[in-house]
This record gives sequence, C-alpha cells and structure tokens, in this order.
Amino acid sequence: MSPHSEYLTVHESPDTKLDHLLIAYAGWPDAAESATNTIKYLMRRLQAKKFAEIDPEDFFVFTQERPRSSRTRDGRRRIHWPANEFYHWSGQGAGSQTSLMFLIGVEPNLRWRTFSSIIADLAQEHGVKNVIHVGALLDAVPHTRPVRLTGSSTQPDLQKALDSASVGSSNYQGPTGISTAVMDACTRQGMGYASLWGNTPHYLQAAPNYRISYTLAKSLVSLLDLPIDLTELSAAADAFDSEVGTAVSQDEQLTEYIKKLEDRYDESVSSSDMPEPADVVLELEQFLRSQRGSGSGGIL
Repeated sequence: MSPHSEYLTVHESPDTKLDHLLIAYAGWPDAAESATNTIKYLMRRLQAKKFAEIDPEDFFVFTQERPRSSRTRDGRRRIHWPANEFYHWSGQGAGSQTSLMFLIGVEPNLRWRTFSSIIADLAQEHGVKNVIHVGALLDAVPHTRPVRLTGSSTQPDLQKALDSASVGSSNYQGPTGISTAVMDACTRQGMGYASLWGNTPHYLQAAPNYRISYTLAKSLVSLLDLPIDLTELSAAADAFDSEVGTAVSQDEQLTEYIKKLEDRYDESVSSSDMPEPADVVLELEQFLRSQRGSGSGGIL
C-alpha cells in the first residue's frame, strides 16, 4: 500500500507490472492543449482503464484553479473538481511487450513535494521503470516547418533514443513546473525520467493543435513500440494545417512575420544552432505589441 494512500482513491489495482508512466498536465505546460490531447488519444486508442485518482482537497486553491459546474440532463447541478487521474494498459494480448500507466492531470497550487511523492510512490508500487512527461510550450517557430521537439532523459538508453529521433536538448534554467518536482521524486526512487516537449507556434490560439499532438504521439509510439494507429490523428493534423493556412493567407502582417520565423528556423537547421533566447523574446514582444495595436491576438 502506498504511504500516501490517504490522498488516493483507488478503484481497481492493475494485476500486472507497468513499465512506463506517461504524464501530461493541463495549463501552463500544455500549450494549445497539445500534450493532454496526445495522452488522451493514446489512452482512447489503447482503451486504457482508470484505476486511481488524487483527492484535490489538499493540493489546490480553488479560487485559483476553480472547479467547473455543469447541469445534467435531468437538471441537477454537478461539480467537476481539478482532477489528477491514473489509467493503465497492458500490452499482453495486444502484440506488445510494453505496459503503461498514464497520469493526466492539472498542476497543483500547493504541497508540490507531497504531490510528487504520491506519483512516485504509486509508480514504484506498480513496477514503473521510466517516467515520461509530455508537454507543449509556446515558441517563436513557424507552423509551416516540421514540429521542433525538445527533451532529455536521465536514462542513457532513452536519451540515446531521443537523440536518434532528433529530439533537441534544452538548456533552460529558471522558474519550473510540477514536472521537475515529479522528476526529482522519481529519480530519487531509482526510476528513469524523460521529458518530451512540442514547440508550438505562439501566434496560433487554436486548441488543440493537432499537428503538435500528432508529432508527439508519433514519437511516443516509436520510442515505446506501441500498437497504435495514428491515421485519425494524422488526418486531424492535416485538416488543422489547412485551416491555419487559409487564415494566415488573409492576414498580410502575419504572413510577413511567419516568413521571418521561417528564415530563422531554416538558418538554425542548416547551422545546427538555436537562436539566442534574448533574440527570440525580443521578437515575440515586438510581434505581440503589433498584434495589440491592430486589435488581434493571434489566429483561429
């Protein structure tokens, strides 16, 4: 039994060991809902089963992360609290040697160390060897080029796989999210940890961004050898691209800005060099100021 069982509601314990834990958090680390949409797609295709959830009472300030209210068909009012839910899937009988635990949730406001320990303890209890956090971040990148992925791993074999998949490393230092706290808790218990981020064009407000989700899902399917058909997600990504292309063609200022991003992207690819962060921030600020001046905040 988990030492933090008082914070967990367990509906059904998996009867097999689970090799990997895949995590996505809504909110700040989920630009255009790309990461959570990726995990939801994988869970739906694998028919993963919910088996546990974390009680939100001790971890959220409900005036900041407000519960949602809805009405049922018979007119009753229902409250939806911030949820952190665990699912499982076993590859046995599905032609796969991999079994997975999923966590799809919301970054908590309070008690990050306790929250992280709950996740690490539950993962260890079910035999998890590697934890992979899937995220999406806003970046000054064009939607007309291949999606840029960044990430790293504490596990040498997984890092080698990321390198082989041309996933770039990040040298970011500064304010961090719950994923870093979970990484610390998991590595302290001997589990490998990896992060995989999709860099999302900051000028696109549409959510979910299916192109980012498709790219993340494709990488995960390859890394973990999952028996998942991505045709549906690929078609959604193509439709998304078509809608964005139509919208961009009607905005001359945005078209010019994207051309600048394309030139920078192409230069970074040819030189294997990323632009300086200060330059990217300056470019973002200039674009956002111009959008505010024209009364626009993005497209779609």
